[in-house]
Amino acid sequence: MAKAKKTEEVNLGFDSKQRRAIAEGLSRLLADTYTLYLKTHNFHWNVTGPQFNSLHLMFEGQYTELALAVDLIAERIRALGELAPGSYSAFAKLSSIKEADGNPAAEDMVRILAEDQLAVVRTARAVFPLADAAHDEPTADLLTQRMHVHEKTAWMLRANLA
Repeated sequence: MAKAKKTEEVNLGFDSKQRRAIAEGLSRLLADTYTLYLKTHNFHWNVTGPQFNSLHLMFEGQYTELALAVDLIAERIRALGELAPGSYSAFAKLSSIKEADGNPAAEDMVRILAEDQLAVVRTARAVFPLADAAHDEPTADLLTQRMHVHEKTAWMLRANLA
C-alpha cells in the first residue's frame, strides 16, 4: 500500500520553510485542543457534587466546541500541504496539556480546565508570529478566533471558583 507523502508543495505565496513551521505550530495547537477535548469530556462524565448539573452541562458545551475546533485546525494544516497528526501517541508528544490523574473533585476540575484553556491560548499565541511574518491571514484568523474562545472559556471557568 502506498504511503501518503508528509508534505505537498503548495504555493500559498510564502516559502515552504514558513509553511512547514506554521503547520508544525498548528500541529501543537491541534494536539493541545484534542487533549483538552478528551480531558473535558472525561470531566463531563465523572463530575459529582452539588454543582453537578451546571458543570456537567458547561463541560458538554466546552467539549462540543473543542470537537469542532480540532477539525478546523486539522483542515488548516492540510490546506498548508502537511499531514495533520491524528494519534494519541502523536498528540502526547506534541501537547502541553497533561492528562488528569485520577478523578479530581469538581472544583479542581474547574481549576484544571481553566489553566488548560490558558495553555492552549499560549500555544496559539506562539504560532501567531509565524503566520504574521508569512502574511498567512487564514491561519492568523484561525489563531485569533481560537485565542478568543479559550480566553473567554477560561474566564467563565474561573468565575465558578470565585
